[in-house]
Amino acid sequence: MKPAVTDHIEIKKYDHPTGGWGSLRSLVRKARGEGLLLSGIWSTLLKQNKADGYMCVSCSWAKPAQPRPFEFCENGAKATMWDQTKLRCEPSFFAEHKVTELLDWPDHDLEKQGRLTDPLRYNPVSDRYEPVAWDRAFREIATELRRLDPKSVVFYTSGRASLEASFMYQLFARIYGSSNLPDSSNMCHESTSVGLPESIGSPVGTVQLDDFAKCDMMFFFGHNTGVTAPRLLHPLQEARRRQVPVFTFNPLPERGLKRFKNPQNPVDMLSPGPGTKMSSDFFQIRGGGDIAAMTGIAKALLALDDAARERGNQRLLDVDFITEHTHGFADFEAYLRAARWDEIVGRSGIARADLEHVAEVYSLSKAVIGNYGMGLTQHRHGTENVQMLCNLLLMRGNIGKPGAGISPLRGHSNVQGQRTVGITEKPELAPLDKFAEFYGFQPPRQKGLDTVETCEGVIGGSVKGFIALGGNFVRAVPETGLIEKHWRRLSLHVEIATKLNRSHLFPGTVTYLLPCLSRLERDREASGDQTVSVEDSTACIHGSFGSRPPASPNLLSEPKIVAELAMATVPGRSSIPWDQWVADYSRIRDEIERCYPQHFRDFNKRFLTPGGFHRDIKASNRVWETPNKKANFKLPTMLEANPDIDLSGDRVLTLITVRSNDQFNTTVYGYSDRLRGIHGTRMVLLMNEADIRRFGLRAGQDITLETHAHDGVERRVHGLRVTPYSIPEGNCAGYYPELNPLVPLWHRAKKAHVPAGKSVPVRIVS
Repeated sequence: MKPAVTDHIEIKKYDHPTGGWGSLRSLVRKARGEGLLLSGIWSTLLKQNKADGYMCVSCSWAKPAQPRPFEFCENGAKATMWDQTKLRCEPSFFAEHKVTELLDWPDHDLEKQGRLTDPLRYNPVSDRYEPVAWDRAFREIATELRRLDPKSVVFYTSGRASLEASFMYQLFARIYGSSNLPDSSNMCHESTSVGLPESIGSPVGTVQLDDFAKCDMMFFFGHNTGVTAPRLLHPLQEARRRQVPVFTFNPLPERGLKRFKNPQNPVDMLSPGPGTKMSSDFFQIRGGGDIAAMTGIAKALLALDDAARERGNQRLLDVDFITEHTHGFADFEAYLRAARWDEIVGRSGIARADLEHVAEVYSLSKAVIGNYGMGLTQHRHGTENVQMLCNLLLMRGNIGKPGAGISPLRGHSNVQGQRTVGITEKPELAPLDKFAEFYGFQPPRQKGLDTVETCEGVIGGSVKGFIALGGNFVRAVPETGLIEKHWRRLSLHVEIATKLNRSHLFPGTVTYLLPCLSRLERDREASGDQTVSVEDSTACIHGSFGSRPPASPNLLSEPKIVAELAMATVPGRSSIPWDQWVADYSRIRDEIERCYPQHFRDFNKRFLTPGGFHRDIKASNRVWETPNKKANFKLPTMLEANPDIDLSGDRVLTLITVRSNDQFNTTVYGYSDRLRGIHGTRMVLLMNEADIRRFGLRAGQDITLETHAHDGVERRVHGLRVTPYSIPEGNCAGYYPELNPLVPLWHRAKKAHVPAGKSVPVRIVS
């Protein structure tokens, strides 16, 4: 593949705030590049994240009941422009380009061809995608599915699909006979979905948008807010102006949690100052040192409580809450007392005095929110990271009260919601008995494949078919080299997509590319224009109505495609009236309510409410749906991210994969990472200057990076530019997905199987 670079590379320090004029200039450039500068895109953006408009196709941050006039961020606007580009990827494009030729194109250039317009079938003789009629595509896909063992077929879902499409999709898979329902959550927040139920009995967080106006302190662990959830910067800025302390722990000094100027506030924009200081203290933690840091804060808090008790003062631990609502504190206390400060400081890279300062402020705060992102989840001990933050909050009763709680900051716009309505490989998480009773079929009861297990099945040959409802699976997963090598052995490969991406360039024996409407576009079915729904990261359900004209008259909606596949593949095997559901999506929502009455009461009446309606998250009200009906203190088993890997070798570092502010997940909008001052390339390795000197390297030098593992597999990425950066010694950073080839499949969270992309042992070899 050609390197992701442009003709002009510039790397310089960026000292400006997030937002501000830089954000506005970036959007104007993006609109011009998509042919939208003088179009109706600006009026479209006014509908983004509004009750009478559409939910952003980018991040899943909460949508307020009283939105701002411009309820979108820089990245959300880029996602809308990328989606609504004037460019079209028509059949004529594929007539001009063989698939093998396109393998050399960068990811950006593939998606830059614009919206797909027609269903396509891969022709192995010509090595080209060729147009095919919809009815023929459905018929031939169904024929191939019936030839395969359902247990060998994977039904993957990205975070883009609506609740309606996701519910139908998982029913189709189960009627067909497959439990293989992995999704993009497996690659990011599955550590949350596994860790939180053991701690508090809920797979999702307890914080709602209103809590940010009520809190008096916040933690941020491992989250680049200015890139992955920029609209969160608004309530965060308001909190900072109330003098709310915000303690941030992240290996890189991300601008969004350093300084921010609100582009929607004229006073802010015209002010000559540097913007709002977003973190009262920003600690550059060593990669994988989060458990050590949280152990230090908790240990210091325990010492403060000891001192208060000795003086006869009020306890600093919430002992009443701990006694009534929790289990396991005695063991956790013993763990803290045994923890050694030299190990805590050495592993976290944060001074004892700093951790004690955080503990002191925490001990005086009454309502605290613990925010976190993939910097906690994408580790081999990701589940323990999440549970350790729970422990810290439970010590002072900061779950289940106003202004407090645990706040996992999810990625894609409906990645949390699709799990809510049955996209799961774990049979115990889906109401299979109801599915059997309501729809007249027997769902498979065995556990299905998650994302990592799907990759293992592709490499080992047990996975024969793969259907993707959105996403860029091949590019997003770890072990890219082996996945690409073995992917072509699939018997069937089907992609439901809006744009061309790298996954589409690895055909199986039979391969189809099915273009769909985007969430922004008018979806007209038999009963009229349709509305869909999504769930945000605070577990609120929102309606989304598309009003833009479809990119092509030959596009179908995701629910329509799923229904047609089901009717062609499993006719008569259930009582589901697929065509009636597609004719009127409110019927699908009625069925979701019937299957999930706890969360979707009066679904059709409530989902268009401004601000959405909140799912019934019991832990928010201190009702713990754990086996012992208590919130549980869970003990970490280690402070080291990779305790069994020797990192003392020559030129060995721990790699942290990151995103730029010019991308969302695997979608690369451009080559300007403005907030890090990197322009014209993504092929960089960010290093501490002391490591550069120690290894005898120089800034600007091209190097090759390989995985530091002795498992017989060679994993290398060439052409990385050595770039001095503020990052702890012993750590380095580079862009996802370009560095995915360095992440082994076995390098994953033990319980959750999330690829551990934030702590990869690597070695510089040239």
